[in-house]
Amino acid sequence: MKNSTIFIIAALSGFLALTSCEDFLTHDNTTNANQETFFDSDKAVAAATAPLYNYVWYSFNEKFYYGMGDGRANNITARWSPYIYPYTNFTETALSEGLEEAWGSLYSVVAQSNYTINNIRQYSGPQVSEAAKVQAYAEARFMRGLAYWYIGSLWGKGIIYENTAEMVNNSVVPAHRGVDVIEFAIRDLEYAAANLSRTASNEGRVTCYSAYGILSRVYLSMAGLTSEGEYNGNNIATDFNRGTRNPYYLDLARRAALKAIEEGPYSLLGNYGDLFAVSTTNNNSESVFQLQWLQGSTDAIGWGANNPMPAFFSWSTMVGETNWGNATYASYDLVQAYDKQDRIRRHYTIATVGEEYPDLNVKNGGYIYNETESGYEGKCNIKKYVIGKIDDNGQSYQQSSGLNTYMMRLAEVYLNLAEAILGNNAVTTDATALTYVNLIRGRAGMPALGSITYEDLRYERRIELALEGQYWYDLVRRAYYRQQEVVNYLNNQDRNAGYEWDETEESQYAKTGEGTGVAVATAANLVLPISDVDRGRNPLLNNDPVAFEFGEKEVTVSDLFN
Repeated sequence: MKNSTIFIIAALSGFLALTSCEDFLTHDNTTNANQETFFDSDKAVAAATAPLYNYVWYSFNEKFYYGMGDGRANNITARWSPYIYPYTNFTETALSEGLEEAWGSLYSVVAQSNYTINNIRQYSGPQVSEAAKVQAYAEARFMRGLAYWYIGSLWGKGIIYENTAEMVNNSVVPAHRGVDVIEFAIRDLEYAAANLSRTASNEGRVTCYSAYGILSRVYLSMAGLTSEGEYNGNNIATDFNRGTRNPYYLDLARRAALKAIEEGPYSLLGNYGDLFAVSTTNNNSESVFQLQWLQGSTDAIGWGANNPMPAFFSWSTMVGETNWGNATYASYDLVQAYDKQDRIRRHYTIATVGEEYPDLNVKNGGYIYNETESGYEGKCNIKKYVIGKIDDNGQSYQQSSGLNTYMMRLAEVYLNLAEAILGNNAVTTDATALTYVNLIRGRAGMPALGSITYEDLRYERRIELALEGQYWYDLVRRAYYRQQEVVNYLNNQDRNAGYEWDETEESQYAKTGEGTGVAVATAANLVLPISDVDRGRNPLLNNDPVAFEFGEKEVTVSDLFN
């Protein structure tokens, strides 16, 4: 996708405007400034969806991707980063930094997806084929559906709308129930699965199998939110400690995962480290969906299609062109969670004393953590997404790494499949589940499992996907039906604990002090507050959420799986 994307973004960049401080419903139309004449060919319609792969996700990617997905879940310790520590400590309020930006970043995706759909529908000329329009609608609905899954998972409610221009004129509206937000996400993603092409129209573009993969995740959420059968507005689960999930959606999660796995073009990379290597990260065989960032300096490509995230992880001038990550590092809870045999995944995810990284500081023979530079025995910095400087790889400019961001990869789909098969059972010996879980473990040099429990899956999800923005959502999903268990788990994590290198410990690190500033987690902490700014703009957000009125489903289960 890279070469054509550069052309597309160049054509559209003059019309793109990222709005982080405005009302989340007042995003400018970034599809095209002259949409009445722009949509005159299939190529122009395809160009209109290109910014949905980068620009609209920029604010989400910069900090919130890992700040919430890993910071709140206690994979990260960052005591001085206000976009992380209040959420790690469960001390956030409606005034906390990052809330307005987080809500706005996801609604940027919603707003621009809506603009794309409605502008193509209204302004496409007679030269545009129906197939091109449907493909574009499906791409936009894929993005909107994924954004709504994040919104429903994080806030437990959200404003559902399909026409941004109309909402700008009437933005004081009530929020909708979280289960309705997830249902809306499902309908968008089901439309995408039924209508996207089977092969990517261009490198990095989503396909129907990308949608099936994401559906395997979102169906697992709905399985915990509903009691039984297909969601009808009335079968909302009310006992959050019932211990079981809706078998109907567990089965759909299983079927969606198998569709992506068995029919999709994906395969695991042979080496775990290749997932984050410069030459093998972008659009590799394991990628189900990545955000597509441009390569080059921000002077050359501008802001909004660059990936600045590694700047917040790089800990030294020797490992990154921008290095703000010295005080953002792996939590002690994550460090000690690694099985002592799990050295491969640990090596490529977090930097520990004595680990060698030949891809960093290349001109000086590589980098050895705490030896090339001293003073790192009291932390483990984050290695994932840290790829070195431009002299090391030719593409790492300041705040522009050129690396794509994983939003889903095949390993997660394998784990979603296993979780769906495990279902409401305490353990499974199902051959399919074991096959795919053991493929992940085998790549990591871990022994094969003969049976699978929830704790096995929790470990695999946390370790395999650490620092990929997913662990908090795993915990939230579990809390839909085992709420107190999750709350207890959160309160038993070593949040903000100090630690240092100690070879006598199994994890090679020993705790040196208890964490400070951490509040006791309660069920209320399983959702975020809406920012005071957004509630001021829309006072109805203070009220209880209301039901969303759905029409008939556009896509049926038989459409998806027959």
